[in-house]
Amino acid sequence: MVRVPLSPEERQRGERFGTLLREARGERSMVDVAAAAGVSAETLRKIETGRAPTPAFFTVAALAHALNLSLDDLATACAADADADADGQALSA
Repeated sequence: MVRVPLSPEERQRGERFGTLLREARGERSMVDVAAAAGVSAETLRKIETGRAPTPAFFTVAALAHALNLSLDDLATACAADADADADGQALSA
């Protein structure tokens, strides 16, 4: 199976998602959050750094649960950042 290369927008969305997770993790260690989500610390590291820009849904859901984040809020935040990038300015709340 050949995987279609990601678009620049998809890569940027993955980087934004990783940044959101890193911010939500705060002072918690990567190992603790990964263990709580049932994923490896390396998987979390790759997501946070944008090296894994399209994690599986259940990985996203498990991380969101471990960090007490709403999937709706994550999706909205990533979409809002994409809209801001497209407009060249940040959206206000």
